[in-house]
Amino acid sequence: MCTSKVSNHAAAPGNGRSLHLSNSVHMCLSFHRSANLCQTCQPDSDKKFTLILGLVTLVAAFGSSFQYGYNVAVINSPSELMKNFYNQTYYKRNLEYMSSTVLTLLWSVTVSMFPLGGLIGSLMVAPMVNKCGRKGTLLINNIFSIVPAILMGCSKMAGSFEMIIIARIVVGICAGLSSNVVPMYLGELAPRNLRGAIGVVPQLFITVGILVAQIFGLRSILANEEGWPTLLTLTGIPAVLQLFFLPFFPESPRYTLIQKGDEEGARKALKKLRSSDNVEAEVEEIRMEDEMEKAAGRVSVLKLFTIKSLRWQLISIIILMAGQQLSGVNAVYYYADQIYGKAGVNDNDVQYVTAGTGAVNVVMTLLAVFIVEFLGRKLLILIGFGVCCLACIVLTVALSLQDTVTGMPYVSIACVISYVVGHAIGPSPIPSLIITEIFLQSSRPAAFMVGGTIHWLSNFTVGLIFPFIQEGLGPYSFIIFGAICLLTTIYTYFIVPETKAKTFMEINQIFAKINKVSEVQSEKQELQDFKSSVPL
Repeated sequence: MCTSKVSNHAAAPGNGRSLHLSNSVHMCLSFHRSANLCQTCQPDSDKKFTLILGLVTLVAAFGSSFQYGYNVAVINSPSELMKNFYNQTYYKRNLEYMSSTVLTLLWSVTVSMFPLGGLIGSLMVAPMVNKCGRKGTLLINNIFSIVPAILMGCSKMAGSFEMIIIARIVVGICAGLSSNVVPMYLGELAPRNLRGAIGVVPQLFITVGILVAQIFGLRSILANEEGWPTLLTLTGIPAVLQLFFLPFFPESPRYTLIQKGDEEGARKALKKLRSSDNVEAEVEEIRMEDEMEKAAGRVSVLKLFTIKSLRWQLISIIILMAGQQLSGVNAVYYYADQIYGKAGVNDNDVQYVTAGTGAVNVVMTLLAVFIVEFLGRKLLILIGFGVCCLACIVLTVALSLQDTVTGMPYVSIACVISYVVGHAIGPSPIPSLIITEIFLQSSRPAAFMVGGTIHWLSNFTVGLIFPFIQEGLGPYSFIIFGAICLLTTIYTYFIVPETKAKTFMEINQIFAKINKVSEVQSEKQELQDFKSSVPL
């Protein structure tokens, strides 16, 4: 679409910005009054999915997002083998075994180091993407995958469980960076008509990573005494591949033009991504955003909390990211093995059923890739959290009655599958996509930093307190998760707007009304008159 719009939070009257905004608007109007250029401008709906865009999406998502999912699940299957290694190593050093309390504590530390590393990685997002770029950050991030892969692979040979603990926090940093930078990078590469579908791909590869870890973690494959170090080491392979292939793809055109000031570089990147020379409309849109972002200046995390025109965007990402992690997804997986056992699944077969659940997660996330541009972001979030809420309520009843009412274990299995389906189509993939869309270039890195911090803090909190909740409330703990799903659904329905098929600037104007911020009326009217003359 051949339009450029005015950033609302850059338009406060009386602070010297009106002249800058007016110049930007007049530049935009002058550009579009040029008949020759407008002949080259095509609606974004004409932007096709190109081979280059597909390949860079594959390389970024497989090289980074896949690792996040893989490392979430990889230590579940060999946990007893690893605990035994910890104990045997301690015995060789001290000629006595650990107490069960010490062993449990040490294993808890091993598990919790991953979300702690993720939190550290999230805090590194804004400074790294601003200084090194989106692609540059992903390339550097591979160090945080390759080094821990080597450490974990050599830990048994070296007789050091400390190497595993250190590796888990380092690979957590990798996950913290990738979970924020990949959606940002791909969201800035994609045309708006494909932004939703491509924005869901990182979550798709997270689920693929979980599934691959579950398959390789079968006892007949690598979850055995000889194979578990190799199982942990495999996380380095996607990083090596990304380190080799990603340099051949372009940096984010928005970063290149707005933050590096290289318009020609941005133009070349767009031509390569679109496989077309017809990119002037997009270049001009980015240039106009650049002009208006200069008026606003780069937004730090602290400044993000003080800008009125970004208030509801910030609240929205906090609630969506917290709701994503506090909705009980980890608790459902925790109970899954117990539920399958109650339904009569043999202990040896539970691992296969768990992998089947992971496959359902992949299939439903893949479905979300294809329906997000059709149904929209908001509807998928509402459906997803609604299904999760209902599943939590029914699961509470089923778990309470499974020992007394015939058939209840099968109802519990249906609830687990339903919950996985609901979470996969909405709560899992959409929040990161929403962050990309509701913030402009100057505030997007800080927004991802806040969203990532909330994500990992919530993840860490659930891992820390859920065992106590489970011990105290048992199956009734799902009432809490159901309530969180319900509250997130209500908030989304009343506050979060639909962002499907809208430019970043259009979404910004929608939130300007929600935030009730003042606008420069003359520039706004002139721009609205111009917009009405341009076909969408």
